[in-house]
Amino acid sequence: MTAVSSSFPTADMSPRTKGRFAAALYLLTIIAGVYAQAFISDRLVVSRDAATTAANILANQPLYRLGFTVYLLEMACQVAAVVLFYQLLKPVSRTGAMLAAVFELIGCGIKIFSRLFYFAPLLVLGGGASYLSVFNKEQLDSIALLLIRINDNGAAIALAFFGFSTLLQGWLIYRSGFLPRWLGVIAIIGGFGWLTFLSPPLGMRLFLYVALYGLIGSLATIGWLLTVGVDEQRWRQRAAQAATSIWT
Repeated sequence: MTAVSSSFPTADMSPRTKGRFAAALYLLTIIAGVYAQAFISDRLVVSRDAATTAANILANQPLYRLGFTVYLLEMACQVAAVVLFYQLLKPVSRTGAMLAAVFELIGCGIKIFSRLFYFAPLLVLGGGASYLSVFNKEQLDSIALLLIRINDNGAAIALAFFGFSTLLQGWLIYRSGFLPRWLGVIAIIGGFGWLTFLSPPLGMRLFLYVALYGLIGSLATIGWLLTVGVDEQRWRQRAAQAATSIWT
């Protein structure tokens, strides 16, 4: 077991290096998500016009497929970042860090599953399967738009779980001593913002404000981890305390 754990890629990373890798992955997650949503999905999908949406998808199938690929890359980066943030915040509270990681991984799972509904319109509109012949074009267009709407609502449900995770991470950062408390405060407020998606209609109405605040807070954390980084001495002190405590 020791030989296996010591050969794991993150085992020999310093806390500062783990923080920088986590920040880089977090940044890639944001870039991928914004690109897939703003520059692909929002360009092709017209929310109340099934016919135009279907025509856009059929005329731009390679671009639409690229959006699906980028969405999956977004999730891959986020899952990797979850692991590194767990390792980084574990000395503060192993239970708290694990809960934050589990909530975020649940959110990632929901988003990954919802992307099946993003991909499904390609099968409905361009599959040419005989069993689809019972539907006329207008019906197929409407089904395709419905599937996209299910994808969007699945992603919205995931944001509520990200809210719980962000709230816990903010609390851990605030208590850590090896990261500035103001980053924790920003994350806690952002977490409450994402929790508005416990009521999806409310979350949708407030999305622009919550997302803008969340983006600013995320970039602040990313910038700090990439430039200043974790206070390694204090991190090691917390890790040593955690190793001798039964309450972590």
